[in-house]
Amino acid sequence: MLDINKIRSQFPILNRKVNGKDLVYFDNGATTQKPQSVIDAEANYYANENSNVHRGVHFLSGLATDKFE
Repeated sequence: MLDINKIRSQFPILNRKVNGKDLVYFDNGATTQKPQSVIDAEANYYANENSNVHRGVHFLSGLATDKFE
C-alpha cells in the first residue's frame, strides 16, 4: 500500500500549509510539481552542464548530448 506521507515528503512544495491545512495540488494539466530529486538534478544541470544538445562541438555541448542520450 502507498504511504501518502512518504510520497508527499518528496515534494517540498507540499510542506506548505494553506489556511491551516496541508497544500493539495490538482492542476497537473498545467504544471506538475517536482520531487526534490528532480529539483536537485535540474539545479545541477543549470549550474554545471547547461548547453545545447546536438548543437555544438564544445565540451559542454558534448556533455549535455551524452546525458540527453
